[in-house]
Amino acid sequence: MNESLQPVARVAADDAFMAPTAPSRAAAPDFGQWLTTELSSVNDKLVASEQGLRELAAGGPVSLHEVMLRAEEARLSFQLMVQVRNRVLEAYQDVMRMQA
Repeated sequence: MNESLQPVARVAADDAFMAPTAPSRAAAPDFGQWLTTELSSVNDKLVASEQGLRELAAGGPVSLHEVMLRAEEARLSFQLMVQVRNRVLEAYQDVMRMQA
């Protein structure tokens, strides 16, 4: 019985000492693509929120609860986008100050 466990233990020990592989750069989108995608997502949320508010104001068959949830989600997404913009701008200004 002990002989049948040795190959398994040896394989597990060999796997533990293997060097990790480098992550592929092609798999991850670059920052510009990510930012464009996220800006589009925030814009879509803002447009959906505005449409919901218009339907609610016109007396359409929409739930006040859903409209308010969409509006709050759009507001939070926009605030996050502004904070990311501020951080990127601060980082850029820091780099420019270091070069001077």
